[in-house]
Amino acid sequence: MDPRRGRATRTASKAGASAPGVSARSSRGAPPEPTESPADPSTAQPGAGRRGSARKSGSQQQKSAPGSGDGTRVRAPGARAKKAPLRAEDPGGAALAGEQAVPAERPAPPAVSAPPLPRAGSRRQGGARGSGEQRPPPRSAKVPSADAPVPAASLACRDAAAPRGCKLRAVLDKLRLSRPDTSAAAEVVNRVVDHLLRRLQTCESEFKGVALLRTGSYYEHVKISAPNEFDVMFKLEVPRIALEEYHNSGAYYFVKFKRNPKGNPLSQFLEGEILSASKMLLKFRKIIKEEIKNIEDADIIVERKKRGSPAVTLLIRKPEAISVDIILALESKSSWPASTQEGMPINNWLGAKVKTKLRRQPFYLVPKHAKEGNGFQEETWRISFSHIEKDILSNHGEDKKCCEKGGMKCCRKDCLKLMKYLLEQLKKKFENRKELDKFCSYHVKTAFFHICTRDPDDSQWCSKDLELRFDDCVTYFLQCLRTEQLVHYFIPGFNLFSQDQIDKTSKEFLSKQIEYERNNGFPVFDEF
Repeated sequence: MDPRRGRATRTASKAGASAPGVSARSSRGAPPEPTESPADPSTAQPGAGRRGSARKSGSQQQKSAPGSGDGTRVRAPGARAKKAPLRAEDPGGAALAGEQAVPAERPAPPAVSAPPLPRAGSRRQGGARGSGEQRPPPRSAKVPSADAPVPAASLACRDAAAPRGCKLRAVLDKLRLSRPDTSAAAEVVNRVVDHLLRRLQTCESEFKGVALLRTGSYYEHVKISAPNEFDVMFKLEVPRIALEEYHNSGAYYFVKFKRNPKGNPLSQFLEGEILSASKMLLKFRKIIKEEIKNIEDADIIVERKKRGSPAVTLLIRKPEAISVDIILALESKSSWPASTQEGMPINNWLGAKVKTKLRRQPFYLVPKHAKEGNGFQEETWRISFSHIEKDILSNHGEDKKCCEKGGMKCCRKDCLKLMKYLLEQLKKKFENRKELDKFCSYHVKTAFFHICTRDPDDSQWCSKDLELRFDDCVTYFLQCLRTEQLVHYFIPGFNLFSQDQIDKTSKEFLSKQIEYERNNGFPVFDEF
C-alpha cells in the first residue's frame, strides 16, 4: 500500500505542540537541571514601544458582561490608586508599576495573508462575550518579595481599584516555582529518564544511538504553574536522508534514505521507500512500556496513546503525580528545508549574524501526523525547531546583556508567561467544553515571537511598561484569531490558524473570552 495515500490514524488531541523540552523553573535561580534533558491591517511603527510618557494617571476598569455588547465602561468602585514606586525587578519579574495606561481604540483591520502587529500601546475594543477555559493552578501563591520595603504598593496590589500593572506583577509572582518543588520534581524525572536512556543505549535496539536534547519551557525559563509536567526529547541522528514535502504544507514531510539502507537498523521501519513514523513510534513505545517495569521504587504507568500525538506519556504517581512526555526526534544536519528560507525574521531584532549561526544548527523531525481528509497521514514527520526557540528566548535582547546581572531588565518573558497563563486558565475554566482543545502554548509563543520582531528594541520592553506590552500581546493574539492568520515563525507558508488546523467556531469562542477578560481586568487570573 502506498503510504502517501495514508491510513487514517491518530489525531492530535492538542495540536501545535512541536517544541518539547523538560519544563520546570526555580524562583531563586535555576534548579538542578534534569540530566541532558529537554524534550508558538496596519503595521506598527518602529518606535511604537516607547510610550511611557503617554500614560494616563489613575486606573479604571471596564466591565462588559458576557452577553452584552454595548461596550459600556464604568469606573471601578473605590478611590484612584496612588502611583506606586518602582523597584528593581527580581528574578521573577516583580517590579511594581503604579499606573494603568488606557490605550486608544482602533478600528478592526482588514483580513490579510498574515495579521499585522498592532501599534504598541493601542487596543481594539469589542463587545466580547462568552465564557473562558482553564488549567491547573500553581502549587503555591506567594507575596511578591522586594529588595526594599514598598508598603504602599503592597497595599495597592490588594485593593480592588489597584492599577492593572500591579495586579500583573502579583500574578507573575504567583507563577514563580519554588526551588524545593522544582528540585524534587526534577530529581524524580531525572532518575526515570536516565534509566530509560541507558536501556536504549546499551541494548541492541534500533534506538541505540539516542541522546537527550535540552529544550522546552524549563530551559527557556518560561515554565508556569506547578512543576508537574515535563517534556523530554530523545534525538536520533539519521544521516543521508531526503525529505519529500507533504502537500506543500512546509511543515510535514515524508522521510527517505538517499541510499539503500541495507544493514541500517531502521530499515525494518520502511514502508516502501518511506520511513514510517507510526512504525517507529510503536516500537519506541513498546520498549519504554516494558522498561518502566524494571525501575525500582517507582510507581509509573504509560498513559493511553493519544491519536496523532508524537509523545509517549508516562505518569509518575508517587510521591506526587508528574506527567512526562517522551518524544522521539530524528536529527538531520542537512540544510534546513526550502520552506524555512524566509522564516525566523530576526535580522532587525537579534541580527543577521545570529540568524546565520542558528540556521547552521541541525533541525529535527518528530512523528506527528498530517491531517488528511477526516483522518491523518500516519507516515509523515513534522519539522521541529524547539532548540532554536530555546536559543532565541535565552538570548532575547537586542543588547546581549539584556536581563543579565547588571544589565537592563526587560518584560519580554513576563509577557509570554502571562499570555501562557491566560490561555491555561481559560482552558481550565472551560474544561468541559471542546472549543479550546486545539489551542496550546505554542500558538501563544509564535504570536509573541512576531511581536518581538516588530518591536526589536530593548527600550520598547521596559519593565515599567509591563501592562502596556501585555496588552499589545493580547491585542495581536486577538487579531490573529479574528483574521484566522497565525504564521509559523520558521515556516511562513504554514498558517497555524487555518481552517483545517482549528475551526472558526473555536477561534471565535476564544476571541470572545479573551475580550471579556481584557475588558474586565482579567478576573480569570484570580480564579482557580
